[in-house]
Amino acid sequence: MKLKLLLLGLVTCACLVVLNDRTSAQGPASSDDEATRIRIGFAVAPVPLSLRHKDPNLVGLGSYIVNTQSFCNDCHTSPAFADGHNPFAGEEPAKMNAAAYLAGGVNFGPVTSRNITPDDHGLPAGLTFPQFVNLMHVGLDPDNIHPQLSPFLVIMPWPQFGKMTQHDLAAVYEYLRAIPSLPSAPGTPN
Repeated sequence: MKLKLLLLGLVTCACLVVLNDRTSAQGPASSDDEATRIRIGFAVAPVPLSLRHKDPNLVGLGSYIVNTQSFCNDCHTSPAFADGHNPFAGEEPAKMNAAAYLAGGVNFGPVTSRNITPDDHGLPAGLTFPQFVNLMHVGLDPDNIHPQLSPFLVIMPWPQFGKMTQHDLAAVYEYLRAIPSLPSAPGTPN
């Protein structure tokens, strides 16, 4: 009887540990986790950041999302990596092309990626925050540049980005506001 109670107690403890681990993995990130992502975000930002009138925590988190999870550079920077630093060519260390960072110009056949750096008013890709969130959720091209293909942004993975939390979208937007404004790469739609 004591052995059965001991086993029942151990099984109960094991179940509680497993359920607690699953809850933590699915629940919101702890502040320590977010602080770590913010620090990494500042460390991996390939360009100088302007923090004036911006939330530094959102900027750091946005850099983390843009540069380590969403890989915006791969589609919005042409070429994506600096000369001699393309990891896909076996060149190390990997280094993003800061001179053209997020200025667009990557050709995808009939579609060319856009410049998402801040415009003259400090708006990433010329979008206000509500417009940016709407674009990420709905994917409608605000300029309808390719009506023959679709009214939607056909290359950008907005269906996945639209599942991001409002906090993460705010962080990405704040980061994009903090990067240098660059002229659009040649062939980039306005």
